[in-house]
Amino acid sequence: MLSVLNTLFINGIEAQPVKVEVDIQNGLPDFQIVGLASMAIKEARERVRSAIKNCDYQFPNQKIIVNLAPADLKKEGTHFDLAIALGILIASEQVKAAEDQLFYLAGELSLDGSVREVPGILPMALELINLPHPVQFIIPTGNAPEAALVSEQTALPVHHLTQVIHWVEGEISLEKAVADVSLSQANLSPGDFTEVKGQETAKRAMQIAAAGMHNLLLIGPPGGGKTMLARRAVSIFPDMNRQEVLESTRIYSVANLLNKDQPLIHIRPFRAPHKNASSASIVGGGRIPRPGEISLAQNGILFLDELPEFNRDVLEALRQPLEDKVITVARAQGTYTFPANFILIASMNPCPCGNYGSQLECRCTPMQIQKYLNRISGPLLDRMDLHVEVPRVNFEQLRNHDPGETSAQIKERVTNARALQEARFADRSYKVNALMTPSDIKRHCILNHETEQLLKSAFQKLSLSARGYNRILKVARTIADLENEPAIQIQHIAEALQYRSLDKKYWMA
Repeated sequence: MLSVLNTLFINGIEAQPVKVEVDIQNGLPDFQIVGLASMAIKEARERVRSAIKNCDYQFPNQKIIVNLAPADLKKEGTHFDLAIALGILIASEQVKAAEDQLFYLAGELSLDGSVREVPGILPMALELINLPHPVQFIIPTGNAPEAALVSEQTALPVHHLTQVIHWVEGEISLEKAVADVSLSQANLSPGDFTEVKGQETAKRAMQIAAAGMHNLLLIGPPGGGKTMLARRAVSIFPDMNRQEVLESTRIYSVANLLNKDQPLIHIRPFRAPHKNASSASIVGGGRIPRPGEISLAQNGILFLDELPEFNRDVLEALRQPLEDKVITVARAQGTYTFPANFILIASMNPCPCGNYGSQLECRCTPMQIQKYLNRISGPLLDRMDLHVEVPRVNFEQLRNHDPGETSAQIKERVTNARALQEARFADRSYKVNALMTPSDIKRHCILNHETEQLLKSAFQKLSLSARGYNRILKVARTIADLENEPAIQIQHIAEALQYRSLDKKYWMA
């Protein structure tokens, strides 16, 4: 007897439909799973066998062949268990399924028949709404809050194999998973800008970076507040819209990093990998390609503290995703593309001891300083839109009890600037100034004669590249948006230029 059921598998961060074909034949007892199944899938033979027996059904003492089609794609995961078990029961005629039922299944089985939650349910649910006909999706109860985020899809949670069997036979009905409204109302405070004393220039640069999605490099001695500033950057970002929430949550679902009590990424991600992290963990990849830190930072911030201490291969691997906002990982079994639309905020000391250029005595030799700074390549430095010096804070600034602007006040300006950009790029796939194409720069960054002369002079003195020239115009456009100015003025170009001058102070010293 032959039975055919439907499930999905994760390819990168996308889900693809898979047919689980179960054939039971007379012959010596055997149980084979074919179709480029991983070891985790092949181990399902023992889980399925025990689950069926412990649910008081007979495991066929015959030759069983399970094919996962299409058979030419490598498949990973334990979520095939539920479809395989039900397929065996239908093929052995122990369970009678209605012919007009169209449903998909995903879930891992425990030995007693309980259905355990699995990663990747959200991208599966998103894929099912693209099918030409509506289908029902049987999922583990533990994944119900995640699947309910896709309200267009009918997700039916189950906690045991017998539940699925009784539903297939029409004996019971299952209730659709419903999203908990309170999930979108939770608020985790990352800190407030009022807690940062002094550093007005750095705060201004943070505001510009958040408004236009510009990459930012903070340079200064230890204890100046670089990390403190970076960790509070999320507090001034605009709230995530539904599309961004689903994008980020889908990536975390595939990476199996969703919080069971809060299966929704509604706060912009802030990822701060350790300096010893490998290239695969940062950009993605591995034997089984998985999203890296740059993908987990989608719609948020990737913070690299002590930038020169990272492996040079890791830093150079960032160059392509910083430009394209995606990362492509090629492996023998296929090519995988992961999203990488994030802001890079990096911090570094000006020298190994950290005191170069400050009031304290620097113990480093010129050769040591140059060797330290040369760990950051020119092409990577050129991709940083804003270079900001973060000096030590003096006693008077620390004792100043004036709270200054709150994160909420700055966030309001940033949100308004983002709204202007969304209207400006209404016909584009991107909605921020940092992603403007050369044609958009020509259209939206018009300069008068005086402003153009200032930029020309700076271009020659700073030896700017074509990329650096475009990035100055993009930053100037963002500064004008923050001030609600329709045209770029000379003061906007002047401010943008000051954020590109530190490389001359340090790298060309």
